Amino acid sequence: MNIFSVSEITKYIKELFECDSKVANLLVRGEISNFKHHFSGHCYFTLKDNKATMKAVMFKSRAQALKFEPKDGMKVIAGGQITVFERDGQYQLYVQQLVPDGIGELSLAFAQLKEKLETEGLFADERKKALPMLPQTVGIVTSATGAVLRDIITVSKRRHPAVVLILYPVLVQGPEAPMQIIHAIEVFNKLGNVDVIIVGRGGGSIEDLWSFNDEKVVRAIAASVIPIVSAVGHQTDYTLTDFVADRRAATPSQAAEFVVPDVRELVKYVTTLKNMLLNNVHNSLKNKRMRVQQSTTSRVLQYPHELLRTRQQMLDSCMERLDKSVKQIIMVKQHQFEITAEKLSMLSPLAVLARGYSIVRDAKGQLVNNISSAQPGQQLEIVLNQGVIDVEVLGVQEGYYGKDQEKR
Repeated sequence: MNIFSVSEITKYIKELFECDSKVANLLVRGEISNFKHHFSGHCYFTLKDNKATMKAVMFKSRAQALKFEPKDGMKVIAGGQITVFERDGQYQLYVQQLVPDGIGELSLAFAQLKEKLETEGLFADERKKALPMLPQTVGIVTSATGAVLRDIITVSKRRHPAVVLILYPVLVQGPEAPMQIIHAIEVFNKLGNVDVIIVGRGGGSIEDLWSFNDEKVVRAIAASVIPIVSAVGHQTDYTLTDFVADRRAATPSQAAEFVVPDVRELVKYVTTLKNMLLNNVHNSLKNKRMRVQQSTTSRVLQYPHELLRTRQQMLDSCMERLDKSVKQIIMVKQHQFEITAEKLSMLSPLAVLARGYSIVRDAKGQLVNNISSAQPGQQLEIVLNQGVIDVEVLGVQEGYYGKDQEKR
């Protein structure tokens, strides 16, 4: 019996898988679990059903073409080849194609991206800009050869012949379409030469309209400073640009109606405003005339002297009351002054001198009210009611007079 190494028998089993046409190209239905998107770009996951599991790998070259994001629990159909990964000795499915089971790949991708962008707030009403009421220039991002452009021009010129339309021609489907649409929006925003932008194309399948579901296109519309109207497909068609645009039109013709005002309707509106203004002015003048007539016939204007006479009597009465009030105040203040003056006079040192008393001061003018302030030989002056006597102290004798004598 031959003895094989592990690598030899593993290689042999791998060759058996590769020679079996049944596993060389097959489709496997299962549920994704343990999904991992490696930083290298490769995707590793497990396919399982209620009885078994299978390792699977999808390399970057295939994974980057996916329109949707695989997640755990998702039912899928994987197409590829089963072979053995020699290092681990495990068989695994090398996935070439991966599609959702029971729902189209693009439909799933649409739903996933819509949920993501909606969570970010790109579809919120509060971030949408109002369309200009009277745009002078309209930018159009669409195919130069389609019926969309013809419809927009026809409707716009019928509604407002003077409006200026600027076309930025782009592809509206195919791999190059998204970048052209993005570039057109960026150019209009950079130049600032239009007041509003219409982005649109005709109807088609979800594959045909997919350029308007591209995430970069949606973000370019959200970033636009200029208001954008989305007019993609027919009335029943919805793309992500419809949700992010500042206004969604069911058809390109309706987009032109939203953007370009109808001159005839504007003329009617201005005429209505003019008539309203004239009526308001007429009514206002009528009211003013009535007030003037009422004023000129009033007794006040016809007999103004009566009003003056009444006012004169009121003024005289006020003057009399004022005069009485002033006299009364002066009398009260004068009486208060006299009482205060009398009190001051009683407390005045001059009144004390008039009663026969005197004041003794030293040479510096300081009062001498204690024997300790006088010394023999000191020059003093005695202030009397009618003059001053200069004296010299001959001697000092201690004694108690006044209140001090009464206490003793």
